[in-house]
Amino acid sequence: MKTTEFMQEALIEAKKAYKINEVPVGCVIVYQGNIIARAHNSKESDQHACAHAEVLAITQANKTLKSWRLEDCTLVVTLEPCMMCAGAIQQARIPYVVYGAQDKKFGAYGGCFDSTLIKGFNHYPNVSSGVLEEESTSLLKSFFETRRKSKQ
Repeated sequence: MKTTEFMQEALIEAKKAYKINEVPVGCVIVYQGNIIARAHNSKESDQHACAHAEVLAITQANKTLKSWRLEDCTLVVTLEPCMMCAGAIQQARIPYVVYGAQDKKFGAYGGCFDSTLIKGFNHYPNVSSGVLEEESTSLLKSFFETRRKSKQ
């Protein structure tokens, strides 16, 4: 599978979140060319601030590989990871991160700030952005437009 195909899978997860009125963010984790974990946001459903797609997928991948270290994995997510998720990515030693839409409010890989520029960490992932960005952004915009309309 190509990176865009993995992002398509992350978008499937994001659409699941959309259907249950969660911010539509989806994530997959790839190991040796195969998806070993997939998740979408469930903060509202779980009433848990840490129930971001990335954290949930990392937890699944840890269980699948029976290791907290995900040193040979790639995390693919529809929205730029926030500070919390970037920290979880660093803690898990994930070497590659691919995201779709940039997050100017919370993004930790250039959208709001760039955690890869902070000196002193023992792990820095390689980050690629803009993969299926239009599709990811469109889904998020649609979600928030619908949400605003329903509040009126």
